Parts: sequence; structure tokens; C-alpha cells
Amino acid sequence: MSNQELKILGQDGDGSCCEGLATAPLGEEQAADLAKIFKALGDPVRLRLMSMIASREGGEVCVCELTPAFDLSQPTISHHLKLLRQAGLIDCERRGTWVYYWVLPDALDRLAGFLAMPQTAKVTA
Repeated sequence: MSNQELKILGQDGDGSCCEGLATAPLGEEQAADLAKIFKALGDPVRLRLMSMIASREGGEVCVCELTPAFDLSQPTISHHLKLLRQAGLIDCERRGTWVYYWVLPDALDRLAGFLAMPQTAKVTA
């Protein structure tokens, strides 16, 4: 197959991600963007924080509720939350003394869409 026949994800003109991992190879820019997200999720503390925030009833959680769940200092937890924010996975808002965090659904939808297998490619056991 020549390079001209190979369709690259993220190079369809508008730069959007509408196809998954199993449908076409990633373009260079999209791979770099997704690598930032996966790198942020590649740490067990950040993965746990993300899970705690995403599973919270009401959709948001105060940092004061996250910190006691870890045997880490508050500045370390804040650093991990900052990395999740920089990766575009969560957002936050200061309310008085406390900061509240919530998951950005579009980021999770993008990851889910990227990792999803097309129905025709699924193997039945």
C-alpha cells in the first residue's frame, strides 16, 4: 500500500477525531495530543483522582474531599490535579477557600471514541 492510499486520522481537513484506533493510523499532531492525555492518565494517583471526580454524584468534587484519600501532601495532590487540567480532562472553579473539580465529558468521549472497536471488527468469543 502506498502512502497516498493510507488514510491518516486527524488529517481529514478539519482536524477532528471521528474515527477510532482500529479504523486508521494516527496523524502526527493527533498522536501528540492524545499522548498528552494518556501520559496524564498514566500515573496511578492521577488515574485514581480522575476516577474519584468522574464517579462523584452531582458531577463535581471539592479538593478537600480528594486529599484525605491519599497518603500525599496537599501540594502534591494539587500538582496532579493541575496536570489533569493541562491535559484537558478536568476543569475547576474556586469557591471561597476551596476548589471544585469536574470531568470534561468531551475529553472522555474523545478517548472512548478513539479506543472503541468498530462493530464489524469485534471478535466474538
